[in-house]
Amino acid sequence: MRAGTFDEVEFFRALEASGVRALLIGRRAMVVLGLPVLTADYDFWISAGDAAAFNAAAKPFDLHPTKSPDEARRSGRYVLENDEHIDVLVARAVAARSGEVVAFDEVWQGRQQILLADDVYVNIPTLDDLIRTKRFALRSKDLEDIRMLEILKTRGRR
Repeated sequence: MRAGTFDEVEFFRALEASGVRALLIGRRAMVVLGLPVLTADYDFWISAGDAAAFNAAAKPFDLHPTKSPDEARRSGRYVLENDEHIDVLVARAVAARSGEVVAFDEVWQGRQQILLADDVYVNIPTLDDLIRTKRFALRSKDLEDIRMLEILKTRGRR
């Protein structure tokens, strides 16, 4: 693996220009919301048919997919990697450990666009939907993240 040419703002600009339906989820979404959490990677949930376009938007940043779009759709996930690590969820719906089924289209419909830079936006789920995505795995760090997101909700953020 060699060092890539990753620039976060330009990456989000490329995603926006690509028309890919991509939601930033996980701790990086919490960082965008201003929460003090640490993370070393990006997590996206994309529309089931957008893997090839997502990969094309990532290619100029020297990010390489671990699976073809067809393989990713069959397995439900894959990774883009080089000097950055991007976990990509490719599923129409996900069953959370709580038993709730969360549908991509529903979360996409309610998404919020957050200004990242002068003219670059990032799509993230609403706070309620971000909490729902945190219930997918329900690890101890997810429980802490849910606690912080609930506090943010009580302070009037969406």
